[in-house]
Amino acid sequence: MQQNRAVIRLDHIRENAKILRRAADAKLCAVVKADGYGHGAAETARALAGVADMFAVALVDEGACLRLSCPADILVLVPPLSEEEALRGVASGLIFTVGDAADCALVSRAAEKLGKTARCHLKVNTGMNRFGFDLTGFSAFCKSRKPRNVRIEGIFSHFYMPENAEVTKNQFVRFQLFCDLAETAFGRLVKHIAATGGLLADGRYALDMVRPGIGLYGYLPHGFAGALPLKKAMRVYSSAVCSRRFGSGGAGYGAYAGGAGSWLTAVRCGYADGFFRRGGVGNVNSLCMDAFLYPQKKEKYGEVCVLSDADAYAEANGTISYEVLANAGKRAVKIYVG
Repeated sequence: MQQNRAVIRLDHIRENAKILRRAADAKLCAVVKADGYGHGAAETARALAGVADMFAVALVDEGACLRLSCPADILVLVPPLSEEEALRGVASGLIFTVGDAADCALVSRAAEKLGKTARCHLKVNTGMNRFGFDLTGFSAFCKSRKPRNVRIEGIFSHFYMPENAEVTKNQFVRFQLFCDLAETAFGRLVKHIAATGGLLADGRYALDMVRPGIGLYGYLPHGFAGALPLKKAMRVYSSAVCSRRFGSGGAGYGAYAGGAGSWLTAVRCGYADGFFRRGGVGNVNSLCMDAFLYPQKKEKYGEVCVLSDADAYAEANGTISYEVLANAGKRAVKIYVG
């Protein structure tokens, strides 16, 4: 097979979710954005039926696609940016993120146009400075006339350095101020701020619901290595195209320091498959777009594991496991087991 194979253990994802839920002792919103961090959003959601209370995606389009196979609540973490997106989200029964009064007005108009009530969670800025209400604007929003065709059901924020106890504590205190204003205006809301790192930082941060993402797939954020016995859910395999003994010339796009007679194997995996051009998958020189050279003999058509540990690959390439996982399944056939 020319395509890579991403073998995904759904039983590992399911067990990881149960471990995270027990650690939090709260409702669980499973984050399956970016196609489930490369693992497959729909398949992950099916595996977590009965374990997760809600799912979260980044975009309306992701949520609408997931809705085709998932009847559970789906929260879209990024506010809609157009009327078209708002209309699609309302029609698909998604839960919107509202990060300022303009977001709320956009969702309200879409819901009114379709004769429906849009469900929303309020996103507030406690220090990450990405998007969300600031405290002054939020106070004014809470005192203003209630939006039409909109039901506010939750409020959330996000820890930007959960490994730093002081920074995280200060964020949590600010979040509580937002929550007090919101619940005075809108009544009891679902409150959530902790993702994987947050729920490990302090159990008090779990509140009503937690939003683990990377933890579902067997990895822990910076600063929390070994905190939970999670199981990695994905391995990526490629195939050997041919092996030859080096005689002269180069190896891929570059010179080769290996001696004459040493083995080189061409493996059908490159940077177009989501791996880094100068990254290490056991290759000689940089990856080509569709292949790399491996300094050992391999059986023709034989299987070669090109990713088993996204943390190790990320560390070798100056990035994080999140980026590796989101990219490693590109052009790969996903094979689900468990």
